[in-house]
Amino acid sequence: MKQLYQLHAQIQISGLQSDPTISKSITHFCSLHPNGSLSYARLVIEKSHNSVLSSWNNLIRGYSIRNSPKQALWVFLSMRGRRIRPNRLTYPFLFKACAAIRAVKGGKQIHSDALKHGEDSVVFVQNTLILFYGSCGKIGDARQVFDDMTTRTLVSWNSMVSACVENSKFWDSVEIFVRMRDCGFEPDEFTMVSLLSACVELGNLSLGKWVHSQVIEKGLTVNTQLGTSLVDMYAKCGDVYCASQMFYRMTKPSVWTWSAMILGFAQHGCALEALELFEKMINSAIQPNYVTYLGVLCACSHAGLVEHGLRFFHQMQDMHGIKPVMAHYGAMVDCFGRAGQLTEAYTFITNMPVKPDAVVWRTLLSACKIHDVNDCSGVGEKVGKSLLELEPRRGGNFVMVANKYADVGMWEEAERVRRGMRDRGLKKMAGVSCVQVGDSIHRFFSGDDSQVSCEGIYLLLNGLNLHSKMANWEESI
Repeated sequence: MKQLYQLHAQIQISGLQSDPTISKSITHFCSLHPNGSLSYARLVIEKSHNSVLSSWNNLIRGYSIRNSPKQALWVFLSMRGRRIRPNRLTYPFLFKACAAIRAVKGGKQIHSDALKHGEDSVVFVQNTLILFYGSCGKIGDARQVFDDMTTRTLVSWNSMVSACVENSKFWDSVEIFVRMRDCGFEPDEFTMVSLLSACVELGNLSLGKWVHSQVIEKGLTVNTQLGTSLVDMYAKCGDVYCASQMFYRMTKPSVWTWSAMILGFAQHGCALEALELFEKMINSAIQPNYVTYLGVLCACSHAGLVEHGLRFFHQMQDMHGIKPVMAHYGAMVDCFGRAGQLTEAYTFITNMPVKPDAVVWRTLLSACKIHDVNDCSGVGEKVGKSLLELEPRRGGNFVMVANKYADVGMWEEAERVRRGMRDRGLKKMAGVSCVQVGDSIHRFFSGDDSQVSCEGIYLLLNGLNLHSKMANWEESI
């Protein structure tokens, strides 16, 4: 920029500052070059009396891609104030800016402006419109734009698949993918990453394996992002073996790949494998991030390694400068709780520099129910009170506290809590679990006996329960 300042000074002295071509070149460099100055570009363009549209477009683009989306919108307003008419290159980065800050009202106004100037039917403008509406939770509007498109590109299909996943329309994303294939479009790595995210949210391993088979069938390059998504999918869908196989086949795993595998091992009870992999990661000179340490703390929790967990918790901050988020605090509380160190867990929570959320309190309350049913420590009473104060409109909290009282025969207290729940008109959402058998997923809701094979299921469960008790009895002899 120093050389540019000197050059611009010479231009001013020479009287060439009114040449629009020169100001266009300066704003182009300042807006889009990594070492450019957006503030200088803005100064040049606003001082110019004959600025061209491409200079404004470059400045809008520069603010949008450099994480200053609000400034991109202010530049557009300034441009329109000068009665400069936008074109098809103006709108895509404006919609990206609106998507970044969830500016629904502003984005819709810009959409109307594009419609007025006849630029709303341009395919790359429509692609960013889908991105904007999807990012702002307006999936119906995104679908409307997509359905109205006369010409679609692979980016159009990818944008729609991604919008569905972002708005929890996971099966819709699969349907869009199937339609895309039927229309003759071949997926790319970005398509598969979005679909794998849908598989993770659905917990559908069979679907995930099918997506992986599509990757192999199409001969797609398993780059770092796609490889990480595959590791994450297998780990979160319950197949930690396939996740590890995928991980060890990758030639250049990123910190996110390492983190996904460490967290996968930890969540499946493979604590030692998780900690060994973390050690190997550190020895490979890979800098851990906040997800890495979440996996490490989770592993310590499952293995009952409280001291190790505390050491890693402090190491995260002192050695790597990673500020703990609520999930890290929750993992440490779980670590204390699983080890039965309830008083230490409560002290840890009260000493947190941030206000604990309801998940942290529920984690400790669950531990109290296991390790201190009679509440000899008095921690359960204090935790239950804090939880109800923090979330007085969540029925599940009242049920947890009431059940804790009922477990020790404090029926009056249990009834008092349940009465408070009824008076507030609260209900607890029924618990649900899924079991995959072959290609079918069966859902079971708490208290629901409407399953066709319900009688056989209960018979099998009773048999397993009896078998478990007999095995425990034989071991005790």
